[in-house]
Amino acid sequence: MRIFLTGGSGYLGRATIAELVRRGHVVEALARSELSAQTVAVAGADVVRGGLADLDVLNHAAARAEAVIHLAQADSADTDLAAATAMQDGIGAGTYVHTGGSWVYGDTDGVQDETAPWNPPSVVAWRKPVEDQVLARAAEGGRPVVVQPGLLYGGDNRLIDHFFITPGKLSGAVPYIGGGANRWALIHIDDIATLYVAALSAKAGSVYIGVGESHPTMKQVAEAAARGAGLDGKTVSITVEQARAQMGPIADAFVLDQRLTSAKARRELGWAPTHGDPLETFERG
Repeated sequence: MRIFLTGGSGYLGRATIAELVRRGHVVEALARSELSAQTVAVAGADVVRGGLADLDVLNHAAARAEAVIHLAQADSADTDLAAATAMQDGIGAGTYVHTGGSWVYGDTDGVQDETAPWNPPSVVAWRKPVEDQVLARAAEGGRPVVVQPGLLYGGDNRLIDHFFITPGKLSGAVPYIGGGANRWALIHIDDIATLYVAALSAKAGSVYIGVGESHPTMKQVAEAAARGAGLDGKTVSITVEQARAQMGPIADAFVLDQRLTSAKARRELGWAPTHGDPLETFERG
């Protein structure tokens, strides 16, 4: 299958291209800069030059493809929706896989699935109107699918590395927020890549949470990461106010207490994550 993919040079994009190519798909990937073009080419994709604001480029690339996977993070809801609309117009009745996120459910108060009500922190509140309009295309003959990854780990850990591990290396102790007892819904980067590939066969209008079965606390992750970083497990608690000052509004997402299940993806797509205990991965550094 010929796939057009955005965000291919990023953390999630590189893993997804690799998995698509491994499965025998032909991938075209959007790349705005020369460095991004080199990155997606090395990953195994053909390069389409442009960015999310280049709507004609997105539309024409989608029209050439049999399916689209939209991984790129837009800088606003308007940009994301405009890009999604251009690609959905181009792909027509082909599968369009859109990236959401598990933070939209807020604190879950126990184990929840895709039927849970939304209660997003401000940093992801913009996703609701975008996903509603993306999914509405199913009633018009389109084949939209939304994948909602949990907090990613594995490889360079992206957000966790940037906001926790790297500052910990500089200060000598990995931070956690408050008591750190809130649970994180984590998913390994390689496992979420396989969910995106599996989602290509999903029914129109489907939504899938992508998380692992283990939901360690923030403090447990910090302690494991501190061991992996060579800090002898040293951690330090910071207040929510300190976290907001240091991290910005994303701090309110990190303090969410979430337990989510991917039973729907397992049942409908036959998908199952292969990475077990995330704390072992953090301890390996």
